[in-house]
Amino acid sequence: MNIIRRILNIFSSDLAIDLGTANTLVYLKGKGVVLSEPSVVAVKSKDSRNPGKIMAVGNEAKRMLGVTPAGIEAIRPMKDGVIADFEITQSMLRHFIRMTHYRRIVRPRMIVAVPSGITQVEKKAVREAAEQAGASEVYLIEEPMAAAIGAGLPVTEPAANMIVDIGGGTTEVAIISLAGIVYSKSVRIGGDKMNEAIAQYIRKKYNLHIGERTAENIKHEIGTAYPSDQVETIEVKGRHSVSSLPMAVAIDSEEIRKAIKEQLDTIINTVRSALEQIPPELAADIVTRGIVLTGGGALLKRLDVLLREETHLPIIIADDPLKTVAIGSGKALESLDILKEITIT
Repeated sequence: MNIIRRILNIFSSDLAIDLGTANTLVYLKGKGVVLSEPSVVAVKSKDSRNPGKIMAVGNEAKRMLGVTPAGIEAIRPMKDGVIADFEITQSMLRHFIRMTHYRRIVRPRMIVAVPSGITQVEKKAVREAAEQAGASEVYLIEEPMAAAIGAGLPVTEPAANMIVDIGGGTTEVAIISLAGIVYSKSVRIGGDKMNEAIAQYIRKKYNLHIGERTAENIKHEIGTAYPSDQVETIEVKGRHSVSSLPMAVAIDSEEIRKAIKEQLDTIINTVRSALEQIPPELAADIVTRGIVLTGGGALLKRLDVLLREETHLPIIIADDPLKTVAIGSGKALESLDILKEITIT
């Protein structure tokens, strides 16, 4: 049986997938992360003669957000870290796997990263989507565990490792020891909710309607989590809600910090709650080792400063926050022993 499996492995390559609300990353065993694309699909509107043809996926589809002509809709099939549209997610996965130039005889095994708080129904949806996209076997790994492995933390040691993974749809806070999750909390707050808050703030204060992409660009350009001596500004263009005419306003980084304060407070409170729950022995480890930030949200300016001020602990940003979960899932694939220990059912 082992000989047969070794022969089959010659003709197949296993895949690890970070199926995120904002972005999907694919890790090909032996090659690393080979794809990182937005989790967006452009679909031709359904009617009696057309079931909904897919027009574009990933970067090409994201460019269509807010600017699609009549008859085409740009869809995010993932919401809050879980599948919101099964058929579109399945098609998106299949498309991304093809984009990796995956050409093997044997169907691959896949490991998919999922939020730690998802339900059995949501787990089943992920498994079925991966199977329909071409997987022979599907394993699930909790995102904070994958993030910890990807960040290079010694997760198998009898010591506490604390991870805060801030994605597009969820924030995962976990404490890991001896290859297990001692404590985890998943809140459905992430980059997308920050984008919504920015758009809402601008609409209320300036009567200016902006799109999702514009809000995200503002966050990336001048978004900050903690006050700075240097205040940055940006010109924002949109449609005035009263005149309905295009217009532009100047917005500064302090305004954006206030706009996303509610989301940041939720993340801080989740971290505090985790610190209050852990045994004293593990708390001592975290005082020494600190908290590791991963996910796209870790790139928000001065977020590490805010968390350091609030927790009085060392805060470390992972080397490549956007890819950490995918890399960790891939590392689990590289070692079957690790895979069996950390996957969930």
